[in-house]
Amino acid sequence: MDQMTLEPHYADDCVFCKILQGEIPSYTIYEDNIVKAFLDISQGTPGHTLVIPKTHVQDIFAYDADLAAAVFSRIPKIARAIQAADPTITGMNIVNNNGKVAYQSVFHSHFHLVPRYTDHDDFKMIFQDNSDNYTPAKYAAIQEQIKAHLEA
Repeated sequence: MDQMTLEPHYADDCVFCKILQGEIPSYTIYEDNIVKAFLDISQGTPGHTLVIPKTHVQDIFAYDADLAAAVFSRIPKIARAIQAADPTITGMNIVNNNGKVAYQSVFHSHFHLVPRYTDHDDFKMIFQDNSDNYTPAKYAAIQEQIKAHLEA
């Protein structure tokens, strides 16, 4: 898998493609033949890093198994480096947004590695508990609907 090299494809209107092509500077922390990891300009918390494939892929729905394995396999290494750089990091959120409704703002697939320092470091994710709205039959219907679309 490490020998894989992505065939570069860039979108003219993509800020991340412009970063990959060197048209826009970035604070790169890791780069190889598959991914580039660089500091998110917003720095949600110190060390907030983006990991992007080195070819234009809009979102997770456009990945094949090989691309997913190649990109995802690099994330733990980058996460460990971020954590090792600051002993006050006590956790990390790894977030991937797909589609505007899911807060994707740059439509080049990317993964946010957001170091966590305390419960009060100004980063929040809220998972609403809607379990009271579901019966075993509703869960089973959703389960079967999704399973019917899985590829073997």
